[in-house]
Amino acid sequence: MHYLSYIGLAGGLLILTLLLVWGGIAGILKLLLSSGWSLLWLPVVWLPSTLPAVLSWRLLFIPPRIPAFWHLYTALWMGRSINTLLPVATIGGEIAKARLITLWGGNAIEASASVVVDKTVQAVSVIPWGFIGVFLLFQYSTDHSIAYAALFGSAVLGLGIIGFVLVQHAGMFGGLSSFLSRFIPAGNMTNINSNAREVDQVVRGIYRERGKIVLSIFWRTASLVLETAEVWLACYLFNYPVSIPEALLIRSKVTLLNKIMFFIPNAYGIQEGGFILAGNLIGLPPELSLAVSLATRVREVIIDLPGLLVWQFIEGKRFINKKRALSL
Repeated sequence: MHYLSYIGLAGGLLILTLLLVWGGIAGILKLLLSSGWSLLWLPVVWLPSTLPAVLSWRLLFIPPRIPAFWHLYTALWMGRSINTLLPVATIGGEIAKARLITLWGGNAIEASASVVVDKTVQAVSVIPWGFIGVFLLFQYSTDHSIAYAALFGSAVLGLGIIGFVLVQHAGMFGGLSSFLSRFIPAGNMTNINSNAREVDQVVRGIYRERGKIVLSIFWRTASLVLETAEVWLACYLFNYPVSIPEALLIRSKVTLLNKIMFFIPNAYGIQEGGFILAGNLIGLPPELSLAVSLATRVREVIIDLPGLLVWQFIEGKRFINKKRALSL
């Protein structure tokens, strides 16, 4: 997976470069510069989408040991930043989320289990979000081939999710630890095997709370819907206003494509291609679609980069303190 991420990063950046050259770099830059500092409003209108995401994750902890809302919010911010800016195939950020909750006094077993189920919920929420986009595709396009392709993509994603859930119920961590025990001395694996089985047990317990799972999926889907605000505002700032349903169409298709191509870090090139394809359906010029995609990436500098730096500071400080303690 590590090498796949780097290959995906190289391929994504190549696609992005080719799209920018094809769309006309000069024209795209002119659009971006014409809006000036007003583009800084995009991260502001995006921020509310993080609240339902936190509410969704919070439902996946077992009472009464539910972490503080602020801890969940901060861990989600840093985890998302890691997944966005580092070639970790959207997995590294989830590991960091569980680790941060543990560092702040949470139960490591429950934090790990919640992150596994939360990752599943994130994937599941893309399906209803994608269906919204498919419905809008049938409304806005006479060529329904794209809508059928989106349905096919949703089906493929759904099959992958079903397989992932089945593996979790079968004991994903226990199976992994059993496999590793073949190569690691038994004495070193005792605690690992025990913890792995506990995580599997907690994961199954979370899934038994079906009402909470459904509500968690609802909040995650709501988070995706709220992200549409930045697309709508970007088009408005570029003096090419679109309706809310049109913005929903663009964002839903881009999100579905990004999730399917998860191995390309930050969906470089994939997101831009998605904006061009979806924008074309409602009459957006390619250079405008590319400008909108790049404008939404302003968030990566304003919000995600600080999140990555804060995470590095926390881990670095803990490493230094641990080293000092060992030297005493």
